[in-house]
Amino acid sequence: MLTAALALTGCRPAPHPHTLVFLIESSPNSLDVRQGTDSQSERIGELIFDPLVRKDAHFHLQPWLATSWLRRDPLTWIFHLRPGVRFTDGHALTSADVAWSIRSMTNGSIVTAKGGAFKAITAVETPDPLTVIVHTSTPLPSLLFNLSDGLFGVVENGAGADEGLHPLGSGPFRFVSQVQDKDVILERNPAYWAGAPSPTIQRVRFEVVPDTITAALEMEKGSADAESNLLTMDMVHALGDHAAKSRHPHLAIATGPGDRVDYLNFNVQDPALRDPRVRRAIALAMDRPALIAALWRGHARLADTLLPPGHWAEAPADELAQYPHDIGRAIALLDAAGLRPDRNGIRLHLTLKTSTDETSRLEAQALQAELREVGIDLALRWSDFGTFYSDITKGAFQMYLLRWIGSNEDPDIFHYAYATEMFPPRGANRGHYSNPRVDTLLRAANDTTNEAERRQDYIRIQQILAQDLPTIPLWYPDNVVVHSTRLSRLRLDPGGSFDFLRSAELR
Repeated sequence: MLTAALALTGCRPAPHPHTLVFLIESSPNSLDVRQGTDSQSERIGELIFDPLVRKDAHFHLQPWLATSWLRRDPLTWIFHLRPGVRFTDGHALTSADVAWSIRSMTNGSIVTAKGGAFKAITAVETPDPLTVIVHTSTPLPSLLFNLSDGLFGVVENGAGADEGLHPLGSGPFRFVSQVQDKDVILERNPAYWAGAPSPTIQRVRFEVVPDTITAALEMEKGSADAESNLLTMDMVHALGDHAAKSRHPHLAIATGPGDRVDYLNFNVQDPALRDPRVRRAIALAMDRPALIAALWRGHARLADTLLPPGHWAEAPADELAQYPHDIGRAIALLDAAGLRPDRNGIRLHLTLKTSTDETSRLEAQALQAELREVGIDLALRWSDFGTFYSDITKGAFQMYLLRWIGSNEDPDIFHYAYATEMFPPRGANRGHYSNPRVDTLLRAANDTTNEAERRQDYIRIQQILAQDLPTIPLWYPDNVVVHSTRLSRLRLDPGGSFDFLRSAELR
């Protein structure tokens, strides 16, 4: 279908001088990075706001707004801020802004799922304009990560719950406008303290295109300059083949390993899914290698955990329960759970929710076909991302497909997504999973700064999760960016961020 559609497209429109048109699948939930937890919010938000620290390619945290820091004792962090940084309205960024950015996520000024990561903070002091002292009730080794890019951004002192409507930061781009379900427009910040983006990019227009075929056509016509991990791999393959034959000399494709993890999540309190044997049967019914070959054309790696491959806290695969494709074992588990087939061969009716992006739809349809083989009738419900995300945060689902981007680079993801105290809106335990042993291990991992001890705690947590299976980690898709050849100097981040816009150039 895509190949035929591409053949019907007409002449390319003239490019937008100094304006980069970047296609995204949905409007950001909130451009205030204190509140926005979806990928569009975090990726665009980190272009507007600066964090205290930034992650490098190996997940080590490097100075950014904070030039240095130290732990005076296990409960006290001292940050020294970079002088001379200004918000895009000209106001100097000081310790008061940093303190408010942290306090507002825990004092009720805003409602945010990210607040749970900061709940152990008891006080934030500002002895001078460039010093911030953070006190915690318990050791908080994940504090630095939660103050990093994509997860945290410094807002002006007093910024309220409506900050996402008119975000004001100190980042490489400044906010211009947003129209829901249409676009977000940013402009280059020429006074950016870390070096302004290339003057060849004066403006970036993030255009919302939920339909991936439409997005592919926009790229093919030349009416858009870039998309990041929006198109299906079949579409990328079609565009790439054409480009190789010089039918689309204006297009290029950049690829690299990705750290994002796609996953299937269960509402473990739902009567139909409360028995872990049912969840294990679903895992066994899935042929993940075949799905990677078919849906991703091999551009993904199997996942056994939420953490990226090679992470210091990642549990070895041979120490985790495995669920290779096995129809016989899946049926045996369903039998043991008392789910016998009816006269039509159906044992169980379930509903899967997802967004309308084409990759998720294809994944859902493939899963529907695979579960039918073990007698599970899977109804599919997809909606625009805003509606879908609202449903899952409210717990209005049995199963859903989604992805973790960025947040899974820190082992605190297990606390955020599985601790009993992290039910929404405090956190992202949307399936209401609760295991006292996991809660105990999470507290132990949080109470020590010894990395070896923390690693053992996290390995045990991953082992329990692999048995209970509140979530099925699926795969790590490669990072794939289709772009016009007038866009150059792309340095892709494994996390799939839009950070390459800081150094990219537009001809």
